[in-house]
Amino acid sequence: MGKEDSLIMVVKTSDLFKGNSFNDFLPHSIRNYESIILNNYGFITRRFAEEDSNYKQPIAYSMIVNSNTKQVFAFQRSKKTENYGEKRLQGKFSWGVGGHVEKYDLEFTNPIRESMLRELYEEVDIRGAVNPNPLILGYINDDSNNVGKVHFGILYLHETDAEEIKPRDPEIDNGRLRTMNELEEICESKDFDVESWSKIALNPLKAYFLNSH
Repeated sequence: MGKEDSLIMVVKTSDLFKGNSFNDFLPHSIRNYESIILNNYGFITRRFAEEDSNYKQPIAYSMIVNSNTKQVFAFQRSKKTENYGEKRLQGKFSWGVGGHVEKYDLEFTNPIRESMLRELYEEVDIRGAVNPNPLILGYINDDSNNVGKVHFGILYLHETDAEEIKPRDPEIDNGRLRTMNELEEICESKDFDVESWSKIALNPLKAYFLNSH
């Protein structure tokens, strides 16, 4: 069975929003979409889910931050098809580590968070302590492109004292801790292509750093 035939978590778009759709970012304090997803999810093949906007695929989108140095782990997705098969995101800069919720994540109480932790430790080497209780900053919904129409981001934030974080997975290139100024420069530069969710996550990140001390 290929990757496209694997079963992934989805929620009907109508069940997710119930007439309260939004675009861009919504803070967790306004609506608890994590709970809504956990009460309404099902599983379908990835091949089908990617083509049907009647369903949203929940993605735990994890940002790793050192609040002392005010840095964020940022990386470039590999440009090589053999390393990163999702052509719509190849070569793009990102500061969100994440992936689909798979059926085997159901073994745990909260499969979304289990998926988040699995992806985090598969993809990066965090050389320091990590807060075991990640924050949910909020949610990302971006229907302006084909990727966003079928995905829904849960924006988690992981605090660490690590001063060095390195890619562990070949899907990730050029990964390291960067300052907010560096992230803004990457977003503004014509030399880089930044995925839309990471652009949306910039303002919640700024608010976090302003309130962290």
